[in-house]
Amino acid sequence: MLLRVSDLSIRFGGIEALKKISFSVRKGEIHSIIGPNGAGKTTLFNCINGIYRASSGMISFENHPILGEKPHKIARLGIARAFQNIELFKGMTVLDNLMSARGSSMKYGLFRAALYAGRCSREEARCRDQVETIIDFLDLQNVRKQPVGSLSYGLQKRVEMGRALAMNPKLLLIDEPVSGMNSEETEDMARYLLDVNEEMQITILLVEHEMGVVMDLSDRVTVLNFGNKIAEGSPREIAIHPEVIQAYLGESADHTASV
Repeated sequence: MLLRVSDLSIRFGGIEALKKISFSVRKGEIHSIIGPNGAGKTTLFNCINGIYRASSGMISFENHPILGEKPHKIARLGIARAFQNIELFKGMTVLDNLMSARGSSMKYGLFRAALYAGRCSREEARCRDQVETIIDFLDLQNVRKQPVGSLSYGLQKRVEMGRALAMNPKLLLIDEPVSGMNSEETEDMARYLLDVNEEMQITILLVEHEMGVVMDLSDRVTVLNFGNKIAEGSPREIAIHPEVIQAYLGESADHTASV
């Protein structure tokens, strides 16, 4: 398993946001985390990439325990995140935003950076080549020199994902990538996610409310509700699971196709 979460719990005061959550992510798959608002999905992501420290439990990545590690150390291990709320530098260009994600991989010291010579220039050239590859991959060539703040919301979401990809991850955590998008932008983003998984061979852990996207893209789905794990399985299994239907619709009636 690439990522393993075991008995993960976290409290905020008297509220237990996650209650002994366990699941695993296999290398090469698209694994989705779904659930109603307040289910604990984003809190789970925050625990995985070190923003929150869980009260108890275990998280391991490539068999390496990461619970309690700082976010930058977790990122260096190969876990990158694209946020639900766009966290880009709006005044910087697309190119510069993606280059900013390569900082942790630059292998030179302050002295060489000041002189901009030798290893420093070679490292920047290498990182620039990798960033240009991502720009081409995500069809951002026409906006590469534009300030991110001037772009449409759909393009900004694509740049947000591109910046995560620029960290050269083994596992991409992506939180609601199609939230707020129109149908055309949603279709485009779904295609890019598939391409990232299949062509770049990056494992994806996805949080998403758009159930059509989840069912079309996912290999497996884990369902949370009020901090509890209530189901896990293939999209087909999840679509007919009584507890999932009740969590989303408030009833266990004949609404299977709506989930």
